[in-house]
Amino acid sequence: MFGGFALAASLTILLIMPQANTAVLTEVTQTAAGPLGPADRDFLVKVRQAGLWEIPVGQWAQQRGDSARVKDVGAHLVEDHKKLDAQVRRLAARLAVPLPDRPSPDQQRWMAQLAAETGPAFDRDFARLLRAAHGKVFAVVADVRAGTRNTEIRKFAQTAVTVVMRHMTLLESTGLVDFDELPEPPMPVPAAPAPAAADPRRQP
Repeated sequence: MFGGFALAASLTILLIMPQANTAVLTEVTQTAAGPLGPADRDFLVKVRQAGLWEIPVGQWAQQRGDSARVKDVGAHLVEDHKKLDAQVRRLAARLAVPLPDRPSPDQQRWMAQLAAETGPAFDRDFARLLRAAHGKVFAVVADVRAGTRNTEIRKFAQTAVTVVMRHMTLLESTGLVDFDELPEPPMPVPAAPAPAAADPRRQP
């Protein structure tokens, strides 16, 4: 059973961060809000893709879920992603970033799998798989928030970071997340040793 879940978790990671259906430009362009780079565009595409499948899945949680908590979490996901989707479409239009209008093939297959589940089985997969996926996308959104040079992207990424963090907490509140199944944090990279200070008594 664990092997099947691990495969499903891997698929979910691809779903939350799929290959974009629209081409993401590689060059940096100038906008009134500052330079817009490929990571900025990719971030907008990923937020749009997330909403395209998480909104219906959240609705299914309200209909197919067994526990009241899963139903409630599903409702929160739907509400948040509807707001995010409206924001990302407005921002992408201002910045001339093309967005996808349907779930990716991977997302469609995943949605078909969840659509066949009800009750406790749905609750378990909904909580565990979405929590694993949100953990992955959180790092991507946080990196954009930390490094973007575009003020509008920075502001929207701040909102997205808050939403993803809230969703991870909500999914954990179901009591169905097995933290031993989640990827461990990456090993820290050792800091490079500082260069030795020059001895002022020594002549060059």
